[in-house]
Amino acid sequence: MSPKKPVLLAGLISAAGLVASACGSSSSSTTTTSATTSAPATTQAPTTTAAPNYAATETPPTANVALQETGSTLLYPLFNLWAPDYSKAYPNITITTAGTGSGTGIADASNGTVDIGASDAYLSTAQTTKTPTLVNIPLAISAQEIVYNIPGVTQQLNLTGQVISSIYQGKIQYWDDSAIAALNSGVTLPHLLISPVHRSDGSGDTFIFTQYLSKQDPSGWGATVSYGTTVAFPTVSSALGANGNGGMVTTCGATKGCIAYVGVSYASAAQKAGLTIAAISNAAGKFVTPDASSIQADAQSFIAQVPTNEAISLIDGPGATAYPIINFEYAIVNTAQTDANKAQAIRSLLTWAIDPSHGNATSYLSQVNFQPLPQSVASLSLAQISKIQAG
Repeated sequence: MSPKKPVLLAGLISAAGLVASACGSSSSSTTTTSATTSAPATTQAPTTTAAPNYAATETPPTANVALQETGSTLLYPLFNLWAPDYSKAYPNITITTAGTGSGTGIADASNGTVDIGASDAYLSTAQTTKTPTLVNIPLAISAQEIVYNIPGVTQQLNLTGQVISSIYQGKIQYWDDSAIAALNSGVTLPHLLISPVHRSDGSGDTFIFTQYLSKQDPSGWGATVSYGTTVAFPTVSSALGANGNGGMVTTCGATKGCIAYVGVSYASAAQKAGLTIAAISNAAGKFVTPDASSIQADAQSFIAQVPTNEAISLIDGPGATAYPIINFEYAIVNTAQTDANKAQAIRSLLTWAIDPSHGNATSYLSQVNFQPLPQSVASLSLAQISKIQAG
């Protein structure tokens, strides 16, 4: 099935500093969902100028409440920074976190197994049709890096979406292929078999990676594979599957010749594993790596058109300095709760998370290389958070 064209945006974004670091991940489930191939119908959001009123929903209930979160391994390190500090401020609220992949986060939030699902992917039309009370709420802005393990090659390689697509389809099998060499004049590339590593779990990282390939190679990857939290990766004899971002880093670090897609919250772990970040081509044909300024540059062409349901692709903005693989990190929540205290606790935690004086502060986001929500998007997130009610 061909994906529907994602909503595109334009606007301005503020950002925190970007510091390379990472935290460990956990994977306690292997549940996956079917491919997420289209965004639900959207309604254009009005222009917002008033500052968000975080205080209105930031106070938790006085009752003891236990919240469970699971999903995105890219968002998992940030939730592990947030949870203990939030519970320190409000000891009656306990938060259990798990990194199980975005597919599991969406599925578990949909079926009520957890209170908050974490996802790098927005909800599809099929998912919101199945559970109309399910919403995706942006908490921060993230990005994904393309890494490789080529012993003896210390230079940063340039790679295009077309070349990466051909690698993952098995059309380019060795690192000294002429298509790669043409992009990297002066670099001595070995005749080394390429091992493309992909996620074996339902993954928002797979969602945004395959969206990038679909846009950069529309007649190839876009027409034959498309995008989703799970896709039918082409059969390649040297390909490897890995569970979670931590698994991607470990597998690629142990495999000479590998290439992998990894969330920026694992940048430090990737570096420690001896992996190098590639400069990849954006919509303007420029080669860019992910940092604060390049992530902002991509976001500038998206933010003003975020719809009220906030389901939107941030892939491949037109700016010459834009890093093309960025995304919202979403909380997936059912707005129809059965318990008033739990509903209030969820509203409070999510509001605290997007508040620039709390969870969206540089002190948190810089540790995982994320960027904060701009004011207009935070206002839309607050409007969605306010819908979480009992009854």
